[in-house]
Amino acid sequence: MHLKAIKTTSYIYLILVPVIGAALAFGIGHVSYKLYLPIWLLNALLMTLASWCLGLHVVKQNNSDVNKLAITAFFLIIPWILISMFAGLGPPPETAEEWTKTAKEQQVRYFMLVISGVFIAFGFVGLREQLKLNGEYFYSTLSVIAVLLALPLFMINMLYWGFYLTELFKFQTSSNAANFPDWVQPARQLFGLISVTEVALTYLATLLLALSMRRIGWLNFTSGTLYFFFSLLGFAIIILSAFFQETLKIPGFAVSIPAFPFLMPYFIGVNLLRDIGNNKMGTLM
Repeated sequence: MHLKAIKTTSYIYLILVPVIGAALAFGIGHVSYKLYLPIWLLNALLMTLASWCLGLHVVKQNNSDVNKLAITAFFLIIPWILISMFAGLGPPPETAEEWTKTAKEQQVRYFMLVISGVFIAFGFVGLREQLKLNGEYFYSTLSVIAVLLALPLFMINMLYWGFYLTELFKFQTSSNAANFPDWVQPARQLFGLISVTEVALTYLATLLLALSMRRIGWLNFTSGTLYFFFSLLGFAIIILSAFFQETLKIPGFAVSIPAFPFLMPYFIGVNLLRDIGNNKMGTLM
């Protein structure tokens, strides 16, 4: 296969993974781990190979700045390599009984998200260093501040969902309790606000990153504007949903799905790798 065709196929595959993954997760739901784990491992390998063909292969070259940029771009892709497993896990269970039956899988789900958050932070910090070398300090610094503020809150929120709630549901199921203790509701409200805060900060960080990259020409006007618009939209929806919960219940839920705020950084990483593979970045650095 011609090199250009390989790159095009790799790019299309990486772009389609989140779409197909979401369709399977919400359309089919939970399936046996004996089915989804082998498929996920194959997909993880294919995504890594696609990233390599697209632009990650430049790490073999001697240009240290381009090498670092390629690795940084791949850091933004890794979260969705991990998250793609959720295509077989489906959405989180709706009842304590269902959650308890799949307790280990739910813990794996949220631990994967914790790891994903760490790689997102690696990607943002790495990009900031490269952006600084190219003369963009202001927006890139604000972007990193926002993501580093979001990360601890995100990790706490994911550990709450994956481990605290799992143990709570186990307790409720084993004790045949009809209702949760009274103190559970205030805790839920607290973590609801934590979720709003960390999600808003993640969208804000992405918005600022897009501004920074557009200023030095790493994003053209159209793509930079699209990243900015969708990040701003996510930011506005999640903030407003905290005050208008009934009106914005569905949009607020959609933009706060843990994997969703990582979507724009993922596409930034994919497109950055493509530009690196096409030797466009060498002229901009």
